[in-house]
Amino acid sequence: MIQLLWRIPLAIIAAGLALYAFPTEGVWILAVLIPGLIFLATRALGFWVASAVGFIAGQAYYISHIEWLALYLGPVPLIALSTLMSFFFALGVGATAWLYRRLKPKGYGLVGFAFAAASIWTLREWVGSNFPYGGFPWSRLGMTQADGWFANYAWWGGISLISFALVLISMLLVLISLESIKKRPAKLIPMAAIAAAVALVPAITPIGLGTEQVGEIRIAAVQGNALAGLFSNQERGSILQNHLDASYAKIPSEEELDLIVWPENASDISPLDSAGARAEIDTLVEKYQAPLAFGTITYRGEEAFNSTIFWEPGIGPTDFYDKKRPVPFAEYVPDRAFWRSLAPDLIDLVPRGYSFGTRDGIFSNAEFTAGSLICFEIAEDDIPRGLVLEGAQLILSQTNNADFGYSDETYQQAAIARLRAIETGRAVVNISTVGLSAIYLPSGAVLDELEWYTADAMVQNVPLIEGSTPATGLGLWFDGLNAALALSFLALGIRRKR
Repeated sequence: MIQLLWRIPLAIIAAGLALYAFPTEGVWILAVLIPGLIFLATRALGFWVASAVGFIAGQAYYISHIEWLALYLGPVPLIALSTLMSFFFALGVGATAWLYRRLKPKGYGLVGFAFAAASIWTLREWVGSNFPYGGFPWSRLGMTQADGWFANYAWWGGISLISFALVLISMLLVLISLESIKKRPAKLIPMAAIAAAVALVPAITPIGLGTEQVGEIRIAAVQGNALAGLFSNQERGSILQNHLDASYAKIPSEEELDLIVWPENASDISPLDSAGARAEIDTLVEKYQAPLAFGTITYRGEEAFNSTIFWEPGIGPTDFYDKKRPVPFAEYVPDRAFWRSLAPDLIDLVPRGYSFGTRDGIFSNAEFTAGSLICFEIAEDDIPRGLVLEGAQLILSQTNNADFGYSDETYQQAAIARLRAIETGRAVVNISTVGLSAIYLPSGAVLDELEWYTADAMVQNVPLIEGSTPATGLGLWFDGLNAALALSFLALGIRRKR
């Protein structure tokens, strides 16, 4: 137990590097240190002790960089979420330490163990991203790399593959260091060669191979600078007016546009139910002779939906998309009776939930086919990939960050959108009510960007892309194959024990 006096602080320091690795700080290279240092803190420990250290590290990892969750709701939801995610984190750390202790890898076995550790970490991220209630797909290690060297791994296999590569290099570097201390230089060569090869892959990734530009359209993406948060007390109609005013002020009247994009919740009055709001939308699209994709709340019977409407000049609403993955405990409350018995004041802040959408997010006309997703759906692997498979030539990521103020959340979300551009091979228009709004090209380059809390518009020619990247093809199978790999390593550890 005396060893824990240095193991626990090391694990906390390693996990706490997430504060600087994730945006806004975005010191992406620090992500390479996190898994290896946590392994050092738990190396040679048994499963339960390592899991306990891993749980503490998990709390440091999550609380350090998603502190924005407490901005409006206080510390209770943050602690509840970090505790749940730290449980998964602990299992991954414990399993890795247990496997090392059981296998006692040497020589080439160290390479195999590095792959096992990367596989277990990536599987743990997948489990936490999907369970329970759809999981928390934020905070994966690969999401630190939008500005980093390893971002191009998204083209090969998405964010999970970035995480795998980071952990593999981190573990190899740690094992090389340990072998160096033991003065075994001959055994360093294969590990160093693999680490160098994995680090080289992003530099030789053929971004653009398998896809082609089939045209471009002129888009105006409008940031209305509207305080459209959950607890907003704005006068009814003011959020819609903000976006109308920003559109007229920031889009030159002579512009020949193909599409106008507003963010999630851009209209606080649904034009499907209000003649006045309908007239305002009609006037805008007629003026610019371009369709408008915008977010609003819609109602069908007793159900409410977080929706994006596609509104065409001279016709009106021709298509819509309902958010498929409302955020648990924010946009709906699963098992409300149970959770309300534990925290009634917090649960009552969500008086009723949005229903789950079932329609595709594809909006198309004679000029383009756009794929639409809403807010945190950008963090769900299957939704942006699904849009590409359904024929999207570009992706509209419409979000409302007004609840998070000047926090890291909006930069973290924008970083995910940037990685999705590389992954899908599509331009991504990430448009927010208050920022950060940006247009990312399929290479990950920034085409345009708006400042926080300004009423402004990005008016740009955006490429239309067809074809598939490896991530939207073979990459769909990566998480399943990785899970099989991780379970095979663990089975090997069990067999070795016997």
